[in-house]
Amino acid sequence: MILGQNLKVYLWSAHVELRKGFDGLSTLVQEVLKEDAFSGTCFVFRNRRSNRLKLLMWDGTDFVLAYKRLDRGTFYWPRTDAGKIQVTQAELGLIFDGID
Repeated sequence: MILGQNLKVYLWSAHVELRKGFDGLSTLVQEVLKEDAFSGTCFVFRNRRSNRLKLLMWDGTDFVLAYKRLDRGTFYWPRTDAGKIQVTQAELGLIFDGID
């Protein structure tokens, strides 16, 4: 997956059941976050233990779903009361690498 330079990235603030696939995650984006799942924005979700992530993004023709699991430790996740947190691609890279 190639991420564009101006890509918007949102973290879902709460944990999500990661058994959800394309349809379940895109429904959360549209109905709860009130965002357009087909906009090309990257949406990032975590599980309850914060050791697994799923990224959902529309690439113009299809949804792309990426999955990452840490064998040890947890992903850093900013705290907020909002449903979503916008981060930069650089911040996403740090989170994805397991760095605080």
